[in-house]
Amino acid sequence: MSKSIFRYPKIIKLENGRRIKNLEIAYHTYGRLNDRRDNVVWVCHALTASSDVFEWWPGLFGEHDLFNPADHFIVCANILGSPYGSTNPLSINPTTGRPYYLAFPQFTVRDLAQMHRLLADHLGIDRIAVAIGGSLGGQQALEWAIADPDRIARLILIATNAAHSPWGIAFNESQRLAISADRTFYADMPTGGARGLKAARSIALLSYRGYPTYGATQLESTNEKQDDFKASSYQHYQGEKLVKRFNAYSYWFLTKAMDSHNVGRGRPGIPEALQRIKAETLVIGISTDLLFPVTEQQFLASHIPRATYAEISSFYGHDGFLIETKRISESISRFLKRDGEPEKTIKLQQVI
Repeated sequence: MSKSIFRYPKIIKLENGRRIKNLEIAYHTYGRLNDRRDNVVWVCHALTASSDVFEWWPGLFGEHDLFNPADHFIVCANILGSPYGSTNPLSINPTTGRPYYLAFPQFTVRDLAQMHRLLADHLGIDRIAVAIGGSLGGQQALEWAIADPDRIARLILIATNAAHSPWGIAFNESQRLAISADRTFYADMPTGGARGLKAARSIALLSYRGYPTYGATQLESTNEKQDDFKASSYQHYQGEKLVKRFNAYSYWFLTKAMDSHNVGRGRPGIPEALQRIKAETLVIGISTDLLFPVTEQQFLASHIPRATYAEISSFYGHDGFLIETKRISESISRFLKRDGEPEKTIKLQQVI
């Protein structure tokens, strides 16, 4: 395993016209590029993850997992705006000499895909055997496959969509309302908005799981309680856990980026954009996902030319893409072993 920083020497122009100087992208690599240079697996991470994919996606990525360093050269880049080593709102603004905070330039998922392309160019990677991502990571991988269709051979999209939904945007806006209600968010200090971020995480969790999950994991063992419920403690714990490892400014801008996701923007339309993808594609939906319902993955599979659809039955809602790694690995393994043209599918409800 190796962690590195790529420092881009030129000024980056974002989709909205804003510019970033001194761009830094933190990234991890695992394994080695083989002589044929055809073993690259590129991971696009989700909202609050880092470039250390072995840490947050075990069971799918690891020494003894489907994607392992013995067989693959695995690359995972920390996305723009994230606080795990890449340029983000707490980085120094070269114009002012102070951290950006809310002056950080707003960016889109399409900009995140551009950063992946810049890093791939820097690493001399012309061909990616597999590009994979779930949730926001899937949005990035999708944009990259549309913008650079000849570079990606196989594409794996999990619990993601072609355009972020009004439902998803409403959840993100509710989280930002919680952050902005914390007056310290506007104080320009690294811990600004921490209480708001804790509340935002509590809101997010409701979209990541669901009624059955909470009913099974947070149900009280007694009928006598009037306060201090398990579910309440769980929300506090998860909120505090995020505050210790993230910051409100990064969260603000990354949720804005997710809201921006629409592959049809500036193109003839969403179906037409999806038609540009040349990669053989596996789209995986999670049966109980409230945030990215399976209809969104079925839409992707029906419009991407060489796509296969699989559906995972999970108790864990959207978080199933991180938890159900055994089932996901089985589905991906079958996809990778298949030769030739995939069956054009929306084999709806291929439940594993």
